[in-house]
Amino acid sequence: MIGYISKLETMSTVDGPGIRVTVFMQGCRLRCRFCHNPETWLEKKGNIYTPEELCNTILKYKNYIKDGGVTFSGGEPLLQQEFLLETLKLCKENDIHTCIDTAGMPLQNQEILTYIDLVLLDIKALNDEDYLKMTGKNMESFWKFLNLCEEKKKDIWIRQVIIPDINDNKEYILKLKQVLKPYQCVKKIELLPYHTMGIYKYKELGIPYQLENTKAMDKRKCEELEK
Repeated sequence: MIGYISKLETMSTVDGPGIRVTVFMQGCRLRCRFCHNPETWLEKKGNIYTPEELCNTILKYKNYIKDGGVTFSGGEPLLQQEFLLETLKLCKENDIHTCIDTAGMPLQNQEILTYIDLVLLDIKALNDEDYLKMTGKNMESFWKFLNLCEEKKKDIWIRQVIIPDINDNKEYILKLKQVLKPYQCVKKIELLPYHTMGIYKYKELGIPYQLENTKAMDKRKCEELEK
């Protein structure tokens, strides 16, 4: 069994609790207007690993991530579910805290949730119309995944990118709170300020960037909205 990995980042402090190794897995079917990792979109590209090889690479940093763990991001990690499951099992055998950063997808094998300690669940918009504009897809998979996590009592941190002139207003934030309030599985909501650091990747890949005239989100305003 093999998996396709775009890259690994070590010593991350923004992809879950503590210091973490972040594994950017290859492949994504959303086309988010603000995506800063377009190099991960195509499936079956990147570096090839077996679950054992990837776990052994993660274990090299075990002393540094003892209070953190590993986060499988992307792309969309749930596009490679069989490979992800086997890698998660190996990580848990080695007492590593596991996390996935996902937009939510149907799980062919719900056993995956057994080996995940935390889910970072990205919410792109609050209704089908806006979600379609933002990602090119509808929200059905997101809600199914969120409801499954609620049923299985799997801890979730919700992540919302805040973009100037799109959702950087009090009304949107209060609606976000209202929509998520019924879910006991949601332990935290993170508002992430939109940034422009990935624009150069679009130029290198020859892909039009849809938010080209949008400025980076003011971090202080984002903090105020989070409060």
